[in-house]
Amino acid sequence: MHSIKILIVEDEAVVGLDLEARLEAEGYDIVNVVNNGPRAIEVYKSQQVDLILCDIKLIGNMTGIEAVQEMIAFREAPVIYLTAQADRSTIEAAMKTYPSAYITKPFNNESLKIAIDLAINNFAVRAQNQPFPKEKEETIKPLHPTSKLPDRETILQINDYVFIKENYKFQKIQLTDILFFEADKNYTTIHTESRKIALRLTLNTVLERLSATKFIRVHRSYAVNIDKIDSFDEHDLNIGKFQIPIGRSHKEDFMKYFLFR
Repeated sequence: MHSIKILIVEDEAVVGLDLEARLEAEGYDIVNVVNNGPRAIEVYKSQQVDLILCDIKLIGNMTGIEAVQEMIAFREAPVIYLTAQADRSTIEAAMKTYPSAYITKPFNNESLKIAIDLAINNFAVRAQNQPFPKEKEETIKPLHPTSKLPDRETILQINDYVFIKENYKFQKIQLTDILFFEADKNYTTIHTESRKIALRLTLNTVLERLSATKFIRVHRSYAVNIDKIDSFDEHDLNIGKFQIPIGRSHKEDFMKYFLFR
């Protein structure tokens, strides 16, 4: 399971370090802590960032709002503003960058965790229904059978990652880490090398919503990551220690994948 990667942009060093310590204790991965706009943009463009925590007042001539504008023009991501400035004009300026949350200082850990959770949620929903003005296309799909607000079983796909809500917190899984999906009626279990995660979604729903050509159906109860297959014969395939049956109705499509590569 991969942690959500957060970029902290904060002009006060003590506050930035405190934020880093708080979030790392909660299991988040802090990409960097920077105190000015140009450096924030540089880090953002060169590294994977899932969420931006940004103060509005920064060191130098560039404000946090201006820095965020340039960052989301390059690549969209959910934004949370952390600031002591709560005047109407500042809020209106911040709203033009479509923030997922706006938290005034001081704040507590619980409100910060809730804001991050909502930011990931709302970003995916907004991207589906009301996309930001963008210069660069990205793949952002909610893995959910309806367009209503996601519930506790939500899965969100953002590019090559899937975010799974587990214990009221989003966890990140890289698509390439998934070995296979296993269906049991209305539930689907995701298997990785280190763990398995049960979801209250059908296998059909997961595969229909997942933008990944590497996952193929080999049985009514199984879909596998084609890159993880170690061996196979007419009846079964092997992925590590797992032996997975090849269903009669899926055998032809499974073999076609290899014949037409």
